[in-house]
Amino acid sequence: MAQKQPFYSPTRPPTLAMTELVKMTLDHHHAADLISKWLEHRNDTYTDWFFSRRDQKHDRNQRQMLLWNKGDFLLENIFCRTVDTGRLIPLRTWTTHVYCHRSIHDRKRPMMPVVFTMLPELMLLRAMHDRGCEEIFIIVTDLQRQEMDEVTEYFKLVCRHAFGQCKPSMERRIQLEHMRITHALHRHRRTPCFPQIDLTLRAILYEKRPRFVVLFSPQPTSYSQILFTHHTYVPDEEVFFDYPTGCPNPCCTDNCEMLRFPRRGLETANVLEIKRGGKFGKRVKQKTMCNWIECDVCFSEEPSSKRSSGSSEGTESSENGLDPPGQRVVPGQLCSQCRLVRYCSLDHQRRDWPEHKKVCVRMQWD
Repeated sequence: MAQKQPFYSPTRPPTLAMTELVKMTLDHHHAADLISKWLEHRNDTYTDWFFSRRDQKHDRNQRQMLLWNKGDFLLENIFCRTVDTGRLIPLRTWTTHVYCHRSIHDRKRPMMPVVFTMLPELMLLRAMHDRGCEEIFIIVTDLQRQEMDEVTEYFKLVCRHAFGQCKPSMERRIQLEHMRITHALHRHRRTPCFPQIDLTLRAILYEKRPRFVVLFSPQPTSYSQILFTHHTYVPDEEVFFDYPTGCPNPCCTDNCEMLRFPRRGLETANVLEIKRGGKFGKRVKQKTMCNWIECDVCFSEEPSSKRSSGSSEGTESSENGLDPPGQRVVPGQLCSQCRLVRYCSLDHQRRDWPEHKKVCVRMQWD
């Protein structure tokens, strides 16, 4: 018996096999090459921002989200606090999947400039997520700013109501909104068409379950939108409140930024409130985990805004930053020197030391 072919519907789960967009993949080596090229430009505003973070004094009452205490300006020397596990780990590379219209592919336009345009933001977004960001997904469109905002609101509506059972009244509303946006973009000859954007993005959400998806529009000027898939995946505002806009014009406002980065945390982030549970995935809980990257011990599932109290009060630190030999490390014990990371055992603390020593210093609190 012939198997039924899947059909496209704004309220039914699509598959990536249905999309007509062309996927171009840039692996970890491409990301490393782009980062090396970016590091050659040491006078741009992004580099100045990283240097300002290095010189910033730390507040005892706040969790440090980004640190660069030792060494040259290299990825392995800049550490970020992950939003999903609470670990403090260095910047890393990733694989980028770019979905674009076949006309771009036929013209043999390379996708590396697309990634390079938003490279500093992708570096930080990758570092801010411990798991689920080894692959980053970008959909290339030619939407203008207002159209991008309308499309974003549509995806918020669909993800809030159409992942699972959808009420008939809400299904009609989604279909009407889908037709309105489709016809509006068709009049302006937008490519890819909105049904293909919708199909591809929702298929990525269903099949890949990423931490975020980027909508990129190179015309008339580069402009991008980040769509986070859960509120706990949004970076902390303490890091990005003064992040550069990416526009070289000093007279421009925040609305001119090429990538709408959430400088004020949830207040300015676009979050897709996806229904979770059952066959659509487990509920997302924010965790605090052992800083050793291969350890799965979880200390808590409390929101990161609740600062955890340390259990190593009065511990003397050794010369290399590890706890004194022979002392038993209880679950959730802070590093006795920097007091920024936790370990479940002395063995995992020792294993993490070759990496952690690059950032471990006794903090100068205000």
